[in-house]
Amino acid sequence: MPDRDEAGIAAVRNGLALCKIHHAAYDSLVLGIRPDLVVEIRADLLEEIDGPMLEHRLKGRHGQRLMAVPKVRAERPDVELLEQRYATFRAAG
Repeated sequence: MPDRDEAGIAAVRNGLALCKIHHAAYDSLVLGIRPDLVVEIRADLLEEIDGPMLEHRLKGRHGQRLMAVPKVRAERPDVELLEQRYATFRAAG
Protein backbone atom coordinates (compact mmCIF):
# COMPACT_ATOMS: atom_id res chain seq x y z
CA MET A 1 0.00 0.00 0.00
CA PRO A 2 1.30 3.50 -0.73
CA ASP A 3 2.97 5.27 2.20
CA ARG A 4 0.32 8.01 2.06
CA ASP A 5 -2.46 5.45 2.53
CA GLU A 6 -3.74 4.72 6.04
CA ALA A 7 -2.73 1.05 5.59
CA GLY A 8 0.66 2.07 4.15
CA ILE A 9 3.08 1.07 6.84
CA ALA A 10 6.83 1.46 6.64
CA ALA A 11 7.69 -2.22 6.97
CA VAL A 12 9.25 -4.95 4.85
CA ARG A 13 5.90 -6.75 4.60
CA ASN A 14 4.48 -3.69 2.82
CA GLY A 15 7.14 -3.64 0.15
CA LEU A 16 7.97 -5.08 -3.24
CA ALA A 17 11.34 -5.01 -4.96
CA LEU A 18 10.52 -3.82 -8.47
CA CYS A 19 12.56 -2.18 -11.20
CA LYS A 20 11.80 1.45 -12.05
CA ILE A 21 9.49 0.56 -14.96
CA HIS A 22 7.42 -1.99 -13.04
CA HIS A 23 7.33 0.19 -9.93
CA ALA A 24 5.90 3.10 -11.95
CA ALA A 25 3.37 0.75 -13.59
CA TYR A 26 2.38 -0.60 -10.17
CA ASP A 27 2.00 2.89 -8.67
CA SER A 28 -0.12 4.06 -11.61
CA LEU A 29 -2.34 0.95 -11.46
CA VAL A 30 -1.23 -0.32 -14.86
CA LEU A 31 0.24 -3.41 -13.22
CA GLY A 32 -1.38 -5.31 -10.40
CA ILE A 33 -0.14 -8.17 -8.25
CA ARG A 34 -2.67 -10.67 -7.00
CA PRO A 35 -2.38 -12.00 -3.45
CA ASP A 36 -1.01 -15.27 -4.92
CA LEU A 37 1.83 -13.17 -6.44
CA VAL A 38 0.65 -13.41 -10.04
CA VAL A 39 1.14 -10.28 -12.16
CA GLU A 40 -1.74 -8.76 -14.09
CA ILE A 41 -1.63 -5.96 -16.61
CA ARG A 42 -4.69 -3.74 -16.99
CA ALA A 43 -7.04 -5.16 -19.64
CA ASP A 44 -7.09 -2.05 -21.83
CA LEU A 45 -3.30 -2.16 -22.14
CA LEU A 46 -3.34 -5.81 -23.13
CA GLU A 47 -5.34 -4.73 -26.17
CA GLU A 48 -2.93 -1.93 -27.10
CA ILE A 49 -0.42 -2.39 -29.90
CA ASP A 50 2.80 -0.51 -29.39
CA GLY A 51 6.53 -1.06 -29.34
CA PRO A 52 8.72 -3.62 -27.60
CA MET A 53 8.60 -1.83 -24.24
CA LEU A 54 4.87 -2.43 -23.87
CA GLU A 55 4.97 -5.88 -25.47
CA HIS A 56 7.87 -7.39 -23.57
CA ARG A 57 8.34 -5.38 -20.38
CA LEU A 58 4.67 -5.11 -19.44
CA LYS A 59 2.32 -7.27 -21.48
CA GLY A 60 4.86 -10.09 -21.43
CA ARG A 61 4.63 -10.23 -17.62
CA HIS A 62 0.84 -10.71 -17.58
CA GLY A 63 -0.01 -13.99 -15.86
CA GLN A 64 3.52 -14.62 -14.57
CA ARG A 65 4.10 -15.40 -10.92
CA LEU A 66 6.72 -13.42 -9.03
CA MET A 67 9.63 -15.78 -8.72
CA ALA A 68 12.05 -14.03 -6.42
CA VAL A 69 10.36 -13.88 -3.03
CA PRO A 70 12.15 -13.99 0.32
CA LYS A 71 12.52 -17.42 1.88
CA VAL A 72 11.70 -16.03 5.31
CA ARG A 73 7.91 -15.69 5.56
CA ALA A 74 8.12 -12.52 7.71
CA GLU A 75 9.99 -10.80 4.86
CA ARG A 76 7.40 -11.63 2.18
CA PRO A 77 4.69 -9.20 1.09
CA ASP A 78 1.69 -9.28 3.43
CA VAL A 79 -1.24 -11.09 1.75
CA GLU A 80 -3.86 -8.79 3.30
CA LEU A 81 -2.06 -5.68 2.04
CA LEU A 82 -1.72 -7.26 -1.41
CA GLU A 83 -5.46 -8.02 -1.38
CA GLN A 84 -6.26 -4.38 -0.61
CA ARG A 85 -3.96 -3.04 -3.29
CA TYR A 86 -5.19 -5.59 -5.84
CA ALA A 87 -8.79 -4.50 -5.16
CA THR A 88 -7.72 -0.92 -5.94
CA PHE A 89 -6.07 -2.11 -9.17
CA ARG A 90 -9.20 -4.02 -10.22
CA ALA A 91 -11.45 -1.04 -9.47
CA ALA A 92 -9.24 1.22 -11.63
CA GLY A 93 -9.33 -0.95 -14.71
